[in-house]
Amino acid sequence: MIAMLTGTLARVGENDAVISVGGVGYQFQATSRCLARLGGAGAEVTVLIDTAIKDDRIVLTGFADAAVKESFLLLQTVQGVGVKAALSILSALSPDDLMLALSAGDKAMIGPKLAQRVINELADKVSGLSLGPSAGLASTETPCNPALADAVSALVNLGYGRAEAHAAVVLVMQGLDAPAVESILPLALRELGR
Repeated sequence: MIAMLTGTLARVGENDAVISVGGVGYQFQATSRCLARLGGAGAEVTVLIDTAIKDDRIVLTGFADAAVKESFLLLQTVQGVGVKAALSILSALSPDDLMLALSAGDKAMIGPKLAQRVINELADKVSGLSLGPSAGLASTETPCNPALADAVSALVNLGYGRAEAHAAVVLVMQGLDAPAVESILPLALRELGR
């Protein structure tokens, strides 16, 4: 299996690129974020690769870093999420944003079609991943915590996005012994105002 390619970027398309390694051109698909980070033709690049063997072809998917590749593989564990859907989600969201959306249950950030299935199947799995600063938020949340749910709901009603409200509430709750909505809201509003 091909795990990584290092070579000269021969071509960058809208959804794919070709990297020349030892005189052989390898075509791989990637997120728009990855393709933008690669640079232009002629650049020396290293790309992490996921190799999938299909019935009639070998499909290479490239990643600029390990966190995106981990998120891609995690998304594909969800029934109905294939390569195209996973790349689409990761073109719109960074791994940190994805973990935040999953821990907050924010369907709007992931997209309406597969959002509920992705959230249901992955919310428990993200607490074990450490992909960045927001990944730790999932492990501090208790899903049945009424104070958390009420505080997030209040902030959403005030016009904040669900994911940013969730992140602020979880952050403030970490510093409180017995969090109540009345004590969480002012601190969360202060955090959101920064």
